[in-house]
Amino acid sequence: MDIREKIGQLMVFGFKADHPANMSEEIKDLIENHHVGGIILFGRNIGTPEEIQKLTTTLQSTAKNAGHMHPLFICIDQENGVVRRLGEGTTVFPGAMLLGATGDPELAFEIGKASGQELIDLGINWNLSPVVDVNNNPNNPVIDVRSFGEKPEVVAQFGKQLMKGMQASGVITTLKHFPGHGDTTVDSHLALPVIPHELQRLHEVELVPFKEAIENGAETVMSSHVYFPSIEPEENRPATMSRAVMTGLLREELGFKGVITTDCMEMKAIADGIGTARGAVEAIKAGVDLIMISHLPELQHEAIEAIYQAVQSGEIDEKLIDEAVDRVMKLKESTLDWNDDLEGFVKPEAHQKLAEDVVRSGVTLLEHKKGLLPLKRDHHERILVIYPKNSYLTQVEDERFAQNALGELVKELNPGTKVASVSPQPEQSEIDFMNVLASSADVIIVGTLSATRSEGQQRLMQDMLKKNKPIIHFAMRSPYDIGLFPEVDVSVATYEFTTPALRIAVRALFGLEDVKGKLPVTIQNTN
Repeated sequence: MDIREKIGQLMVFGFKADHPANMSEEIKDLIENHHVGGIILFGRNIGTPEEIQKLTTTLQSTAKNAGHMHPLFICIDQENGVVRRLGEGTTVFPGAMLLGATGDPELAFEIGKASGQELIDLGINWNLSPVVDVNNNPNNPVIDVRSFGEKPEVVAQFGKQLMKGMQASGVITTLKHFPGHGDTTVDSHLALPVIPHELQRLHEVELVPFKEAIENGAETVMSSHVYFPSIEPEENRPATMSRAVMTGLLREELGFKGVITTDCMEMKAIADGIGTARGAVEAIKAGVDLIMISHLPELQHEAIEAIYQAVQSGEIDEKLIDEAVDRVMKLKESTLDWNDDLEGFVKPEAHQKLAEDVVRSGVTLLEHKKGLLPLKRDHHERILVIYPKNSYLTQVEDERFAQNALGELVKELNPGTKVASVSPQPEQSEIDFMNVLASSADVIIVGTLSATRSEGQQRLMQDMLKKNKPIIHFAMRSPYDIGLFPEVDVSVATYEFTTPALRIAVRALFGLEDVKGKLPVTIQNTN
């Protein structure tokens, strides 16, 4: 390979086409003429299983015909739970914190294996999972339920098992977000977070799951766009661009010999600072192997050219490029095969049963006052269900899955149920109308979505509590919401607003399911 082909192999690019089953002309050119070696798929690229298979087959045949030595990496954020990309015709598997609530890491292995099988069958060979961040900050706006919990040892065991399960199905896995994104109050999609802890504390908490998974065969690690002043001497230099973090800590101290990828270089923590293309140069200099640019073709071309010019000028030692290419090619050679004939995809029935069994083991029901449950399945018990209209809450979540089925699921079991929705940040006029509806209800079910960040949802619940009527609270995403409302009769944590999780939780209220989950994070009464 010449130097431009080598640089191409270090790129992981996304694209937008006129149809989910199609490549864009831009990505076709990048694969054929720039030898781009990795593709990331988003919701915009995901159609039916047959359309996904057509797309992945077309991508691979384009690379093969262009003379690529090995198949493309085709990756996706299929963390499950609140961050997932696959839709129609695939299994809705539970996410990390719902898994953590089961207390059984072996279930993480089984979910990883089943999830990995569906990815491989669709032609997707690399999953950007597991998240092994330790969510020890209740105010974290971006990790939260994407983590298995708050205890490093627990996250380490669940992360290792989820990784091993996916590997058992032939999927390349990714530990993210190194060296830890759990103790932040800023979303790196929007700004640059800072974690001020000393290195000793990082070894005791944040790094524990990474060490465990690296020792057990992790193939790739994703960098975080987070600044760690105890490691990186230059102020506000994110880990992605820090040689002290990527090479000194990850490679030399932790002994990681696999492939390092960046998170998306278009995130504001990079793009609004040094810039995407310049950031790509700095990441290569730091010791990163793969540069991920998810959206804009102009930025993708700029990054390729910036790296090429940096090599030509001697700013980047070509030896760094060769070492990165060597690691990338070894991973491709050991894991990827050309596969031109994917067969029709059929979701295994066993996967649906597995997912439901895990949800039963993870959904958490707390009866603060006895005697209310089970709810009655008749018209004589007047139930009011109030919940916020969903909007995807972080930029990594997929707006296609912003639906919320709580009200309809209750109505299926008690047809006389009244269902009302409010905005994610309810106005006082909406709350006043809910007060009117609540006056004629016997039982009030209130769903919340990260109410710790919504004063309107908090005001709504406080008004419902003044009715002196039985209140059931559904924490449909962040379990930390439970701490806001200790006065309710029953609290339910589903950890995600997926329909399977909500359905089993609702059925448990009516005595039709037995749920067994335990909170994997500490909930403190904050009211």
